[in-house]
Amino acid sequence: MRLLTTAVAALALTVGAQVATAAPIELKFSHVVAENTPKGQMANKFRDLVAERLAGKVEVKVFPSSQLFGDGKVLQAMLLGDVQMAAPSLSKFQKYTKKLQVFDLPFLFKDMAAVERFQNSSSGQKLLKSLEKKGLVGLGYLHNGMKQLSANDPLRVPADAKSKKFRIMTSDVLQAQFEAVDAVPLKKPFSEVFTLLQTKAIDGQENTWSNIYSKKFFEVQPYITESNHGVLDYLVVTSAEFWLTLDDDVRTELKKALDEAIAHGNKIAAEKADSDKAAIANSGRSEVLTLSDAERQQWVDAMKPVWKQFEDQVGADLIKAAEASNK
Repeated sequence: MRLLTTAVAALALTVGAQVATAAPIELKFSHVVAENTPKGQMANKFRDLVAERLAGKVEVKVFPSSQLFGDGKVLQAMLLGDVQMAAPSLSKFQKYTKKLQVFDLPFLFKDMAAVERFQNSSSGQKLLKSLEKKGLVGLGYLHNGMKQLSANDPLRVPADAKSKKFRIMTSDVLQAQFEAVDAVPLKKPFSEVFTLLQTKAIDGQENTWSNIYSKKFFEVQPYITESNHGVLDYLVVTSAEFWLTLDDDVRTELKKALDEAIAHGNKIAAEKADSDKAAIANSGRSEVLTLSDAERQQWVDAMKPVWKQFEDQVGADLIKAAEASNK
């Protein structure tokens, strides 16, 4: 009897030890940019907050610079359970919803303050749920900044872009945007852009000051036009299958940590837009061109018809709500 009691006690201790040492939930966070970018620093902040608050329950592993997946494959990988969180640019979601194309429309937002007002509005928050039928959950918007144009030759008016080859993200709106100025848009992965520019396989690209600086595009592009013609923001996303199977307390804590990390990343984005622009201008490697009001208006006039082109897909009311955020 004593032996049986001892055996039962030993078994209980073993089971208890196994429960106590159960492996934490692994959350793989994949993104395509460098760690010193707003997105990179946001992801690392999220990892650190989770380690602090959910130690032993959840472990976040961050994979920057396309180490795990490029933006072209990460959403499919997420639906297969190979990655749990990512923050692709808003352009990457057109396969899942046409509504998010609103963020690609050229010259729709005056500045980042307008972008934020729209994203925080009821229309902007409703867009976070536009992916749920496809098995994805939008968790929050992350800023990078306004986009600029870089090229091997000066771009001051739309005619300067004629026949030039520009790398774009996989976005029908961005394709139409460059076709509107008679340029040649080429859909290429972000990880290939530097080499394409360096070898002159393409003539230019569009990006934020942060990405142009961190990926060293300014070293292989003699001219950068401060056009502020569009916004490059990201949507932090997860799969419904992963998110909804978490315990409520874990999910609540993860969302709280993510909101803090996004606020951290957005603050960095605002700061880096100014500091990285200055670093590029001071490098001597690339000349920053400032458009006159008349030159800028030529770009607006050439590209604004793209709004009408995609009105049926995006929705006239949504475009109107976004435009209203400029006031």
